[in-house]
Amino acid sequence: MSIEPGQTLPDASFATMTEHGPEPVDSGFFAGKTVVLFGLPGAFTPTCSARHLPGFVEKADALRAKGVDAIACTSVNDVFVMDAWGKANQAEGKVILLADGNGDFARAIGLTMDGSRYGMGERSQRYAMIVKDGVVDQLFVEAPGEYRVSAVEHVLEAL
Repeated sequence: MSIEPGQTLPDASFATMTEHGPEPVDSGFFAGKTVVLFGLPGAFTPTCSARHLPGFVEKADALRAKGVDAIACTSVNDVFVMDAWGKANQAEGKVILLADGNGDFARAIGLTMDGSRYGMGERSQRYAMIVKDGVVDQLFVEAPGEYRVSAVEHVLEAL
């Protein structure tokens, strides 16, 4: 069963790349802020690279204008892949990339998918959520193979 609006995000540990190398990021990241968090199956995969991340990078200022303090993307990839992907998409200063290397966060919120048919193993489903002070305010989970409700345009309408 997946997390639902009104529920607090579980304790989690991510990794992000800094100028000093990989650094841990815990659930405290969400405290006291409005955060748009979107999850996706994988860095450098077709829809994720062509539409999902670039949309949030492009509309970062519009999201901030609506009261969003931070925009974060998570995927079941290691911190080095997430960093390279962020650089390839000019995400620095716009979208914080949170590596969920072992899929612990995706499992904890009940939003995993089986990508083993494509050689990807267990991955995150495609979703977006609006998180206020660590609590899920709104959650948009895509149907398999879809890309609509987790798109930045839909999130902007919901804010």
